[in-house]
Amino acid sequence: MNAAIIFGLLLALMLTGMPISISLGLTVLSFLFFMTDVPIDAVALKLFTGIEKFEIMAIPFFILAGNFLTHGGVARRMINFATSMVGHWHGGLGLAGVMACALFAAVSGSSPATVVAIGSIILPAMVAQGFPKNFGAGIVTTSGALGILIPPSIVMVMYCVATTGHPQAASIGQMFIAGVVPGIMLACFLGFTTWFRARKFGYPRLPKASLKQRMHALRESFWGLLLIIVVMGGIYSGIFTPTEAAAMAAVYAFVVAVFVYKDMPLRRVPKVLLDSASMSAMLLYIITNAVLFSFLMTSEQIPQNMAAWILDQNMGVWVFLLVVNIILLAAGNFMEPSSIVLIMAPILFPVAMKLGIDPVHFGILIIVNMEVGMCHPPVGLNLYVASGITKMGITELTVAVWPWLLTMLIFLGLVTYVPAITLWFPRLLGFM
Repeated sequence: MNAAIIFGLLLALMLTGMPISISLGLTVLSFLFFMTDVPIDAVALKLFTGIEKFEIMAIPFFILAGNFLTHGGVARRMINFATSMVGHWHGGLGLAGVMACALFAAVSGSSPATVVAIGSIILPAMVAQGFPKNFGAGIVTTSGALGILIPPSIVMVMYCVATTGHPQAASIGQMFIAGVVPGIMLACFLGFTTWFRARKFGYPRLPKASLKQRMHALRESFWGLLLIIVVMGGIYSGIFTPTEAAAMAAVYAFVVAVFVYKDMPLRRVPKVLLDSASMSAMLLYIITNAVLFSFLMTSEQIPQNMAAWILDQNMGVWVFLLVVNIILLAAGNFMEPSSIVLIMAPILFPVAMKLGIDPVHFGILIIVNMEVGMCHPPVGLNLYVASGITKMGITELTVAVWPWLLTMLIFLGLVTYVPAITLWFPRLLGFM
């Protein structure tokens, strides 16, 4: 009964158009004030201690690094490198867009940043070369979603924060390494869809780049690509923690953008800092209220009761994972990824653990669901970002993305029911 009241109130507040973070906070305060004896001053304490976690500091640093890279010419050089490598295949520029999105995802940690950085450069080039606008828009919208699967990923950090406290919770390092193989696989799947459609419709190809041109493009993009090695290599060699790696990435991105590539004058740095602070504050406010909501869930024993009910129904792992996918895809219709992870992970995670599902596999499954959610209406975040770049309507974009969206759904099925895709690489490196 209490669960119905809590979720009913939350849904009612969200349907009024109220921001999700405020809806979460108001739901908790209303329920605690009218339905329980929990002192309200305990809420203030929980609000403060909820984000008093070292891991959360990684989020503003990764946002800052992504903003420096987006404005600092790194994306353009990555596109040039990708074009030199695959531009001569069918749909060359489209394939270069997929590859560039994958490379930029490995340094930014954010899907919207990847769509903006790569899309704003490659889409005009594709249209100028004779590609239909909807073909390019479909590629960038869906490939940009790689930003939250290929590590480092802000949403992975949020999953770890949301499940902290559970004895089986995965670490950020484990999640990052587990995202490598699925991320590369999904990039290949999207690339194949791009190549197949380009070949089918006879879209243009570029002349094959010479070895000299490829080496020049590699030299030009070297400092951006090196960030992947600095962040991932630093974490897995034990030189620094994921949070320290995020701080290192922010400093490195600043140096590369301002002093190495010199694409960003010093006078633009304050604006980048201000934009990053604004985005970080928004996410931290969502996290704070989501932690409060999780506290309410736990105090009302809702996850534990749900786990007991599912176990009583003799629901197998296969059926449970199917139900989780349906719930998360449905949530993606009206919420953005950060909120879904912070609300749903604390509820679903204990049930998954009781059914013997690996916490890392479950985390990657949630992330892939979030990727799909970012690319379908009505609240697909990537759709809105791509709409701003392409000047296309959401309905038109929805039609444009369907071949790649279908590919992502097939990949989601594979990740859900073949755990080895996620777990093979971390086990090989001894991280599990």
